[in-house]
Amino acid sequence: MTETLTSLPAPAWFAPPGARTWSCPPAPAEVHGFHASLPGYAPTPLTELPSLAAELEVGRVFVKDESCRLGLPAFKALGASWAVHRTLAERVGPAERSGPAEGAGPAERAGLAERTGSQEAGGPVTLVTATDGNHGRAVARMARLLGQRAHVFVPEGVHPAATAAIAAEEARVTEVAGNYDEAVRQAADAVAAAPAAVLIQDTAWPGYERIPGWIVEGYATLFAEIDTQLAAVEAGLPDLVAVPVGVGSLAQAAVTHYRSRPAGAAALLSVEPDSAAGVLASLTRQAPVTVTTGVTTMTGLNCGTPSTLAWPYLRDGLDAAIAVTDADSARAADDLAALGVPSGPCGAASLAGVRAALTGDGAAARRTALALGPASTLVLLSTEGTAANPHHVANPS
Repeated sequence: MTETLTSLPAPAWFAPPGARTWSCPPAPAEVHGFHASLPGYAPTPLTELPSLAAELEVGRVFVKDESCRLGLPAFKALGASWAVHRTLAERVGPAERSGPAEGAGPAERAGLAERTGSQEAGGPVTLVTATDGNHGRAVARMARLLGQRAHVFVPEGVHPAATAAIAAEEARVTEVAGNYDEAVRQAADAVAAAPAAVLIQDTAWPGYERIPGWIVEGYATLFAEIDTQLAAVEAGLPDLVAVPVGVGSLAQAAVTHYRSRPAGAAALLSVEPDSAAGVLASLTRQAPVTVTTGVTTMTGLNCGTPSTLAWPYLRDGLDAAIAVTDADSARAADDLAALGVPSGPCGAASLAGVRAALTGDGAAARRTALALGPASTLVLLSTEGTAANPHHVANPS
C-alpha cells in the first residue's frame, strides 16, 4: 500500500548513488518511424543558449522546445498518438478499419488511416483520460482526427483556457471537485461502466500498466531527435538532462533512453513543484509514496503519486531529484522567453531545477554528484509552450 505524506520531507534535493551503472532495455525502434510517418511531423527545435552556459558555468546548454509538437503546444502528443495507435490497432482487424473523421484534412486523413485503425465494427470507441491539461488535449485531438469520441476528466486547478482547449477538440469534459489522483479514479470508474470505452492514461497502477507503457514508449521519439540534433552540432552526448516530472512517465522514457546505453551516459535530474514532489519524496524514502498536493502554476506537474510503471526506473536510473517553487519556474519562463524559447511554467521547471542544483549553497557538492564540470553539455526539456498552460506568476525580483 502506498504511504500518504501530508508534507514533503527534507531535503528538497536527493541524489542516490549508482544510477549511471544501472541499465535497462531500449524502447522499440519502430516508435520514431511511426511518428515520422504522421502528417505534420517535424523534429522540435533544440536551441543552444550560450548565455545560460555562461550563467551555469558549463560548456554548452541546449533547450528542447516542445511548444509545437504535432500541432499541439506540448510533448504529450507523442505518447498519446502511439498509445492510441497501439490500442485501436488491437481492437480492430485490418478489414474493419475505416478512415479518420470527416473534419480532418486530406493529409491527416491519408496518413492516419494508413498508420492507425480508427473504428470498431460496432461503432466508435470512447477514449477516456484524466489530465492536468496537455495529455487530455492530445488524447482528444487523436480521437477527433480518428473519428472516435473522447471523455476527459479535469481536476481542480487547471486553467479554464486549458479546459476550453480540450473541449474545442470535441471532447466531453468532466470537471472534478478534487485533485489529479481523484480525476484519475473517476476516469477509471467511467471506463469500468462503459464497455465501448478505453482508458488512455499516462500513469500506471497495479493491473493497469500496458497502455501507460505505450505512452512512455511514444516519448522515445523526443530523445532520438535530441541525439541527432546534438550530433549535427558536434555536441556529442549530453552530460546532464533535466526533466520536468509529474507522475514520472517522461522521466521513465529518459531513463530508458540513456540507461539502455553503455555506462557513463548522461546524468538525469528530475524537477518537480515543491508542492507536488511525489517522486522526490519517494526517492528520499526509497519507496513509492503519495504526497498531498497543493496549488501550483506548474499544473501539468501537480501529481502526488508516482506511476507504478515508472517507479523502478526512477528509483534506479535517476541521478538526482529536486523541487522548485512557482517563483523559480516563473523566472525561468521569463528568461527563456527573452532568449526566444516560449515555455510554460512546467517546461521552464527544467531550467529552474538546474539553477537550483548548480548555484547557491551546496552547489559544489551537487555538481560533484552530477559529475559536471566547466566543459559539460546540458539539455533542458521544455515540455510545453506558453499556449499549453496560461498560468504564469510574474518574476518577483
